[in-house]
Amino acid sequence: MITELELENAVSEMFSGIEFPNEPKGLYDPLRYMIGIGGKRVRPLLCLTTYSLFKDHLDQDIIEPARALEVFHSFTLIHDDIMDKSPLRRGEPTVWKKWNPDTAILSGDVMLIDSYKRICTTSACHHASVFSLFNNTAAQVCEGQQLDMDFEEKESVPMEEYEKMIGLKTAVLLACSAQIGAIIGGADEFKQEALYRYGYELGMAFQVADDYLDTFGDEKVFGKPIGGDIVNNKKSWLLTRAFEKSADKSELLSAMALPVDTREQKEFKIDTVKNLYSRLGVDEDAKAEILRFSDRALDAIHPLHLSPVRQEILKRFETKLIGRVK
Repeated sequence: MITELELENAVSEMFSGIEFPNEPKGLYDPLRYMIGIGGKRVRPLLCLTTYSLFKDHLDQDIIEPARALEVFHSFTLIHDDIMDKSPLRRGEPTVWKKWNPDTAILSGDVMLIDSYKRICTTSACHHASVFSLFNNTAAQVCEGQQLDMDFEEKESVPMEEYEKMIGLKTAVLLACSAQIGAIIGGADEFKQEALYRYGYELGMAFQVADDYLDTFGDEKVFGKPIGGDIVNNKKSWLLTRAFEKSADKSELLSAMALPVDTREQKEFKIDTVKNLYSRLGVDEDAKAEILRFSDRALDAIHPLHLSPVRQEILKRFETKLIGRVK
């Protein structure tokens, strides 16, 4: 059986040894930088974790597909940061801020291409199913990002629409990661689908947790400025829930309309909206929603009848991912 420490070490090694072309440096240095600033590597770790449910040792077959998932995720972050005008990622300047938006767009494009090169190394017996899943997921992530941008033009959105958006933008890639590990590990279709659902529900919990931490987290732990969603009037889970709970929406709309031209104005707006959220109980609602999605993730694996040890591995993965809010 592959231990959790072995999985974590494998993920660390696969990104400490990742290679990109040397020239032109202006194109590839941002890729090295983006991978170098780290992150939780949740997607490749989940891929290796589900693979380990069916295999007792790590084969090379799983390494490049697992890398591809993180490279693809990094591509989405580079482009998201441009669209959101985010200055920091993981506590460091974002690619567009360190270089410029044009460089970030082009480097993001080549990072997407690199992820496809890596996914194409999947062994022939699994290539068709893995490639089809990866293709569908890549399109869904883009659909989710478009919905997110569409929401910027709306005063508010229904929770059903918001959850559809985060399902596409965030949850499907975690679901894809879980299923790819299962496919290459040799799981049958029933087990693949169960693990896809596990990853999807975990992804939903992860995104609500991310929204919560953007307002109520610690900047040193969160890795980017607290309150960015509030400053940009981003349709987060918290804002969506606040609109649901506000009998008189004028106070919330007035808070959203506050200016953010100076640092003092930004801080005032963040404090105003944050206090409003707390009065409405939105912070506690978010915690309850995170737990609901987390429980659904664990419910998804019950039909697999995994050994207690393997069940515990998936439970600990869920705790490590979401426990920072629970």
